[in-house]
Amino acid sequence: MRILVTGGAGYIGSHTCLALLRAGHEVIVVDDLRNAHPQALDRVEKLAGKAPAFHQFDVRDEARLDAVFAQAPIDCVIHFAGLKAVGESVEKPLEYYQNNLMSTLNLCRVMGKHGVSRLIFSSSATVYAPDSPMPVDEEAPLGCTNPYGWTKLMGEQILRDLSQADPQFSCVLLRYFNPIGADPSGEIGEDPNGLPNNLMPFITQVALGKLDRLQVHGDDYDTPDGTGVRDYIHVADLAQGHLAAMDYAMNHPGCVAVNLGTGRGYSVLELVHAFEAVNGVKVPYLIGPRRPGDVGTVYANPQRARALLGWEARLGIQDMCRDAWRWQRQNPEGFKGQE
Repeated sequence: MRILVTGGAGYIGSHTCLALLRAGHEVIVVDDLRNAHPQALDRVEKLAGKAPAFHQFDVRDEARLDAVFAQAPIDCVIHFAGLKAVGESVEKPLEYYQNNLMSTLNLCRVMGKHGVSRLIFSSSATVYAPDSPMPVDEEAPLGCTNPYGWTKLMGEQILRDLSQADPQFSCVLLRYFNPIGADPSGEIGEDPNGLPNNLMPFITQVALGKLDRLQVHGDDYDTPDGTGVRDYIHVADLAQGHLAAMDYAMNHPGCVAVNLGTGRGYSVLELVHAFEAVNGVKVPYLIGPRRPGDVGTVYANPQRARALLGWEARLGIQDMCRDAWRWQRQNPEGFKGQE
């Protein structure tokens, strides 16, 4: 099939493009490289033995997006493009709403114009209300603690309404938990701009000596060691979840939300200690205050993904820690070091 991937040069996008190419699909990437690097797609080509087509522009540019759709029929769209940092969204809410919602609206308009009716949407576990019972399933109460989460929940609502208006429209809303790790080759991985927002790249940069110590955001949550508990999922497993969702969408009209997680929560300090044990390196850390918008515990009930998509996570926390460290060791400056 011919698959358009918005944000395909990013962390999750590049791993998904690799999985799509290895599965024999034709891949077209649209990415403005605001939070990504073109080297990621070069590495994808190296690993897959074939390259995705690449167009560098913002998905909000309707004329250029229309031109991509006009080139040849597209079977399905996987929509990653958007801003994604929880803390930054609290500081810059208008930028997040404008970017994330307008990109989704624009994409849907152009899809409709060209008769493309299958979409996989990159959503998030941040759409769940913070007091949801654990493990959280797809019917849990919805409600967000930060603008990033609201942009995902509003995006979901846009797509639900579209599916009600168009009986041919098929959409899977993939609610990710916490992707970490890297491709086992060490060729592609998470490469944040500046100081990392996410936990694992912060850990790997401390282990490498680029940062002095890890800042742990709070140790007074109602968890076994006081630090936040999250459902960490290997990015390679997550990529396979998109292929499974795409196969489902090809045969099932309507709109459905599906968790992609492991069903197991690890605290920040559990992840740090697992990383140290697997890789034989120390990760100094300092306890600091809670981060605005964070909640104490979130982990998935992944049963729907197994039942509907035939998908489940296969890689464990040791794989995640090992592969993330391999990526960082081989690429101490990220993709920028390969220019």
